[in-house]
Amino acid sequence: MILVTGATGLNGKAVVREFARQKHQVRALVRDLNRASAAGLGGLAGVELVEGDMRRAETLGAALDSVDRVLMISTAAQDMVETQCRFIDACKQAGVAHVVKFSGAESNIGYDATKFRFTRMHEQVERYLEGAGMAWTHLRPSQFMQVYLRDAPTIAAEGAFYLALGGTELSPVDVEDIAKVAVRLLRDGGHEGESLDMTGPEALAMSDIAARISQAIGKPVRYVDISPQDRRRNLLAAGVPADFADALDEQLTERLRRPKSRVHLATHDMFGVRATPFVEFAQRHAAMLRGEA
Repeated sequence: MILVTGATGLNGKAVVREFARQKHQVRALVRDLNRASAAGLGGLAGVELVEGDMRRAETLGAALDSVDRVLMISTAAQDMVETQCRFIDACKQAGVAHVVKFSGAESNIGYDATKFRFTRMHEQVERYLEGAGMAWTHLRPSQFMQVYLRDAPTIAAEGAFYLALGGTELSPVDVEDIAKVAVRLLRDGGHEGESLDMTGPEALAMSDIAARISQAIGKPVRYVDISPQDRRRNLLAAGVPADFADALDEQLTERLRRPKSRVHLATHDMFGVRATPFVEFAQRHAAMLRGEA
């Protein structure tokens, strides 16, 4: 039995849907069954939804019963370390054999993970899991292509998106690629004691991202470089909590210091997953980027 946590989030949902597409049974941990159904997880073939809270071991009995492997995902929040470490303890108590931590690794060459609180948190949890006495694997994707869908409203209305990255490159990876790797890893096992980094197939400056979106949607799109201060104001105006904006400021500062990005496709190759180019991702979401969906 395989359990996926964080199943209503971006990556958890993609993994659960990939299991269903492959007609392979999976159990999904959710905090609210109604929310899970509204997110499109209800009625998927082979998917068993179980309600529970990763932070409260007493709610996890049904979720962890007879589970062999777990994909551990939780929200990037201030309590992530406590949440995931408590869950690791619950997995050990329940006799889970193998925990795959959904972690993260920046793609920028020379990026100092200690400068960004969420990469620091991921590394804390990785160390805790490594010492917990179970088999472990860390799945460590870089930035997701899907983050650019947040800019769909201005791309559709103004033919532009606004970020503060200058000429910095990133190597975004498609969440669907990550899901395919995760399913094969959980289904087939192995890779214990390994950290599996993932990026997309291209190191792209934001002008490159704009050109690929233009190609996909058939109309001009430009990247507008703004100041970090303006970016922060935009985040706060959009309702992003101040502490999360602080974290994104840390990430941005280090990305600007390390403007070149690596491409790492060894994990794609290891699991036989073709790396999705950004233009294909944009074509898949062209209706949204044109403001038609």
